[in-house]
Amino acid sequence: MAQHPRNVVLLDLDGTLTKSDGGIIASVIKTFEELGRPVPDDAELHRFIGPAIIESLRRNHVPEEELDRAVIIYRSYYADRAVFDDPNEPGNKVPGRLVNVVFPGIREQLLKLRADGYYLALASCKPEYQCVPICEHFHLTELLDGIYGASKDNSRLDKDQVIRYCFDKIGFDASAGDKAVMIGDRYTDIDGAHACGLDTIGCRWGYAPACGLDTIGCRWGYAPAGEMEEHGVYEIIEKPEQIEEAVNRYFQTH
Repeated sequence: MAQHPRNVVLLDLDGTLTKSDGGIIASVIKTFEELGRPVPDDAELHRFIGPAIIESLRRNHVPEEELDRAVIIYRSYYADRAVFDDPNEPGNKVPGRLVNVVFPGIREQLLKLRADGYYLALASCKPEYQCVPICEHFHLTELLDGIYGASKDNSRLDKDQVIRYCFDKIGFDASAGDKAVMIGDRYTDIDGAHACGLDTIGCRWGYAPACGLDTIGCRWGYAPAGEMEEHGVYEIIEKPEQIEEAVNRYFQTH
């Protein structure tokens, strides 16, 4: 039986817990090449990080009649085809989902949040069948209370759908005093949280081409400049080590 009231911290995956741009972008490039369509420019490629893949493909003018095939191609490179260099083990070939690293400081912050008594749930627009092995591979599973993502058949696609699915699974009950906040880096996190009556703490670490950096030192993260502010983010933090403080501050005032 769920214990109430609970304070739930919903966590995005790409750009929040892990630096995943390399594998996503490489898989997107392969997809456009296999479709015989022009590869998007660098700035547009980075916008693929966060939204559901079908949404990004549609935004980049892939015709409706080609979308299903495009998604299948992308998922094959991202989840199955070991054709990319492993950043964690040079010389090894891995699928796109493992061209990925956990941001420095994330594990420590998750441990602190768990020690503070928060319920930690991954809530990603990435299909759940992809989220689970990624979290297992990078030893995040044991630091989370649950892993929730989109469905493979796209019937559960948007962030608000994932959040509601998560709440249903964990027995979230606002009438019993349960509260929640989302932590993410894109408009999808903010809009999805708002649709569920929640706030989002925005994180701004990761890669952004406008900054010319490939480290967590870039203040814009995966979101274009101003995106999170325009979508009504509650607060923005710049470094992973600020997560616990921001979460505590949020729940102390809500």
